[in-house]
Amino acid sequence: MQATTPAINTLAEDDACYLALKARDARFDGRFFTAVSSTGVYCRPVCRVRTPKRENCRFFALAAQAESAGYRPCLRCRPELAPGATPLNGAALGSLQNWSTQDASAILAQQAARLLDEPALWSDGSPSMADLAHRLGVSERHVRRIFETHWGVSPLQYLQTRRLLMAKRLLTDTQLPVTQVAALSGFGSLRRFNASFVEHYRLQPRQLRKDREPVDGAIAPNATGFVLKSAYRPPYDVAAMLNFFATRQIAGMELVDPARLTLARTLSLTVAKRSYSGWVQARFVPENCTVVFDICHSLGDALPLVLARLRAMLDLDAEPWAINACMQDDFPGADGLRVPGCADGFELGVRAILGQQITVQAARTLGARLVERWALMYPRRRRV
Repeated sequence: MQATTPAINTLAEDDACYLALKARDARFDGRFFTAVSSTGVYCRPVCRVRTPKRENCRFFALAAQAESAGYRPCLRCRPELAPGATPLNGAALGSLQNWSTQDASAILAQQAARLLDEPALWSDGSPSMADLAHRLGVSERHVRRIFETHWGVSPLQYLQTRRLLMAKRLLTDTQLPVTQVAALSGFGSLRRFNASFVEHYRLQPRQLRKDREPVDGAIAPNATGFVLKSAYRPPYDVAAMLNFFATRQIAGMELVDPARLTLARTLSLTVAKRSYSGWVQARFVPENCTVVFDICHSLGDALPLVLARLRAMLDLDAEPWAINACMQDDFPGADGLRVPGCADGFELGVRAILGQQITVQAARTLGARLVERWALMYPRRRRV
């Protein structure tokens, strides 16, 4: 483990991070993490505990950097719930990063981090640096070198933190057996999972479920499935997003209620050559900048991938400052707009073809007929 890890690189950036921390500004949630030397934990900028003294704070762009420096995740604000981001690294807080073809190493490091964030690469318990290098079109040695240079941690350290945070989330918010949590988080064996958890968090996995008071991220369990939540950075135009899906919802597969800020749908996906089908519901809670996901039990063995699909579909990891910077000249009143996604690539292709050839309403009608005829997403008796 590295004793010093490059993160936010200048005093001015540290001071800006501290101001965001004092304000508990949700716009910076997931863009940096605050490590507190007096407690040995690291937190999100929105953490509701008493603001630590400035001299006790270190700021990191990645959770993996904080853990590599010896800090543990806060049990109250729960860093695993933070939105994904292009972390701050060498760019002043609130300013745009300048991308160029000459900055190939930095771009490659960013792409490597995004690929490691994909559950498909680590949820089966056998991630490979060779596969990562092949996807990027470079050698394994080059991937490791540029990743460590850019982020201050190795790809394996980054991946380990990603796994442990997912495990912590599942242990806290579900009643899944610890063995299943270990497998879903990408650990090949329970012994290895327990050892890693104790080494990094100084806790046994089961301690998160024993004699624990409710924390900010905890949600009451649901007998019909799993209830988990995810955060996003404001502003987010919830009405625009839900109205987009409502206009295009397909009968028998989707049900959107903009008034209740909910979107429900069926979902089918494949993990490690096994197929899973079920239903999911997303409910926006704008006052907390969160989305609560209700996921049926039949998707329990694919929770990491389901969460990733839902986050992508609702564009929860978007950077509002980057969007506004691109749109402010042509659309000055478009604060909070996001790009609607889709839960499945094949479905997206079908929707695109139908939507381009005919009207939206006709595309919905044909889409409903496809669902009715072939039950593309889920058996008829259990549709939304």
